[in-house]
Amino acid sequence: MERFLKGLLFVLCMTIAGSAFSQGIIKGFVKDGSTGEPALFVTVVLEGTSFGVTTDVTGYYSLTKIPAGTYTILINSIEYEEIRKEIVIEDGKVYSRNFQLEPKVIQLGGAEISADSEEQKNQVRMSVETIRPNDIKRVPTFGGQADIVQVLTTLPGFVSTGDQGGQIYIRGGSPVQNKVMLDGMIVYNAFHSIGLFSVFDTDIISNADIYTGGFSGEFGGRVSSIMDITTRDGNKKHVSGKIGASPFGAKILVEGPLKKLGENGSGISYVFSAKRSYLEESSKLFYSYIDEDGLPFNFTDIYGKLSFGGANGSKFNIFGFSFNDDVRYQALSDLNWSNNGGGGNFVVVPPGSAVLIKGNFAYSEYNINLREEGLPDRSSTIGGFNFGLDFKYVLNDDDVRWGIQVVGVNTDYETFNSLGVQVEQQESTNELAGYVDIKKSAGKFLFQPSLRLQYYSSLSQLSPEPRLGIKYKVNEVFRLKAAAGIYTQNLIQANSDRDVVNLFYGFITAPTDIQDELVLPDGEVRDINDDPLQRARHLIAGFEYDITERWNLNVEGYIKDFNQVTNVNRNKLFPTNTADVPDVLRLDYIIETGIARGVDVVLKYEDKRRSVWFVYSLADVDRWDGFTWYDPVFDRRHNINFVASHAFGEDDSWNASLRWNLGTGLPFTQTQGYYQAPNITDGIGSDPVVLNSDELGIFYAELNGGRLSDYHRLDLSVSKSWKFGDRIGLDMNASVTNIYSRENVFYVNRVTGETVYQLPFLPSIGFDLTF
Repeated sequence: MERFLKGLLFVLCMTIAGSAFSQGIIKGFVKDGSTGEPALFVTVVLEGTSFGVTTDVTGYYSLTKIPAGTYTILINSIEYEEIRKEIVIEDGKVYSRNFQLEPKVIQLGGAEISADSEEQKNQVRMSVETIRPNDIKRVPTFGGQADIVQVLTTLPGFVSTGDQGGQIYIRGGSPVQNKVMLDGMIVYNAFHSIGLFSVFDTDIISNADIYTGGFSGEFGGRVSSIMDITTRDGNKKHVSGKIGASPFGAKILVEGPLKKLGENGSGISYVFSAKRSYLEESSKLFYSYIDEDGLPFNFTDIYGKLSFGGANGSKFNIFGFSFNDDVRYQALSDLNWSNNGGGGNFVVVPPGSAVLIKGNFAYSEYNINLREEGLPDRSSTIGGFNFGLDFKYVLNDDDVRWGIQVVGVNTDYETFNSLGVQVEQQESTNELAGYVDIKKSAGKFLFQPSLRLQYYSSLSQLSPEPRLGIKYKVNEVFRLKAAAGIYTQNLIQANSDRDVVNLFYGFITAPTDIQDELVLPDGEVRDINDDPLQRARHLIAGFEYDITERWNLNVEGYIKDFNQVTNVNRNKLFPTNTADVPDVLRLDYIIETGIARGVDVVLKYEDKRRSVWFVYSLADVDRWDGFTWYDPVFDRRHNINFVASHAFGEDDSWNASLRWNLGTGLPFTQTQGYYQAPNITDGIGSDPVVLNSDELGIFYAELNGGRLSDYHRLDLSVSKSWKFGDRIGLDMNASVTNIYSRENVFYVNRVTGETVYQLPFLPSIGFDLTF
């Protein structure tokens, strides 16, 4: 690791030095002149030349190796008014030019389509879905409130446990194998128990990149997927906000300047967001036909951010947050979790260099508690910090990224397995990583090789993780692409992948007391002590085809080889330190292996008024526990989503959207029979003939050998917008979830046989007042 970091420092120094002595360089930031927010994915070109780039999520651009001469900078976007600016370039000089763009009076959709098309042609973009605010508006709202999770569940490769439970599985990975980041901060639980609401306020999201596999060395610490979410900085021009309410809950957003945006681009702004669910009380009035005691879902999410912008485009943000969830299911006493913390991030452009420096730091603590009648309490706490420092050097169509990342984690949890045996752990660990990520164009080829070195202190193990992405542009409308990589992680979940309903979702790090070996399906014996890390290998291939200017087809086939996965041992019978007992009967955790295979097909049509998405996913997920193959509970063979949206009326003030989802049944372990459990309250002297037990024992059938019935649901929403002057607007939204009231199974009580269903027909009406 020391040698790698020295090499990384050498590359950094050489890059910065080299940039100062090359031909001319133009760099800078492009911002929205009405708010001061970064203008994302705007085209910046030197008119009449081949020099051109698009801005990134910070609004940054860089044009390098420009021969001396006089040029015209052209800033072009369907969303903004065009800008032309003359500039004289001299060899060996770096020029900083920042721009503020004035919005056009035109729908946002056209600009986003153009940006997506450019990214597809100039980036590898393997297994990446980008979500922007306008995408969220195209999907029917749930309870009158738009939310990013409602879009996520329409994406290829995503499987949801449904309206209740709040868990999302991505291409064969369990929730703990999916890393969620908010402005660089790790979020340990991003989804509420109601299942269709996240902790994020849609109105403060600037951009979200969802990597379902094959991601580059910039990201690590997880073996399945990455969600990288960026928030807005807040309006630097004037105070604005939104107030919204529906039967599900209420929200408020306020933003504005503490120091107004200057002509040089500097300014200070704030943004504050809060949303609160009151469904448990409102449902007694509006949805009493579902449950006269009310739907047991409550949550509160609070987020605040201060943004300090400098004259040269550099900026510094600090933020704080509090996300809370409280739910009482029919068979539970109390389930609640909270995630609290804060942090910051910054962007710096050193004078005389084209290198962009970004950093982030944060601390958060996540707590979850489950209290059940007649059972021991379960609790889990994970707290810690994360820090990152990233560098980016843009060379026109090419770029180099490198950086370091540090994560420190403390965990404390207490739970029990299916036999009532207590499981406890307290642990501290640190992770250190360095990476280099290169994007290189070569004719019709785009290459993105990267290397990540990940060090886990608790295991004293360094993991080299090479990755590669390739795209071949056959022609202007057809592109082939592929990606492969090695991934590791140290975090595991404090519940089993085998459970149909996972209500308690805690975290564990670095269990060292694991089995010595794993018998593989072919009879080979793997020595676990040599490499206790959880590992996965991704292999993905596919193509993109622009059928027309508006129709696009994207097809990807993937294999995720989960070479090693640590899982909770549901078969534990004896204390861990019991001698002369097989590992599988005494250890808290077992090592498994598995594989996920599938094909994702996405057909999209989009223009500024209409959009149609057809998404089909075929998947097969298998796990091997050392004795038998089984299907984990998120193994959904077929999943179909059809989403359509249409804006109409004067000034497109009306919008209608619908979504239909069909998913084949999820696996579960069937009940084979019952028996009366023995009464041993008097210890070894108990007489089972005399002492009767009131506890019912269960004989289980083959592990996850059964399948629930198919899941399908149709949602519809219609909205109408009004404008009152330049600053005030009103949006009214009417929605219906599960229009034909399909009885989708949530779970079946093994003892009583009672079936608990997902949410039925659920109408709602809501409003949003903007100012």
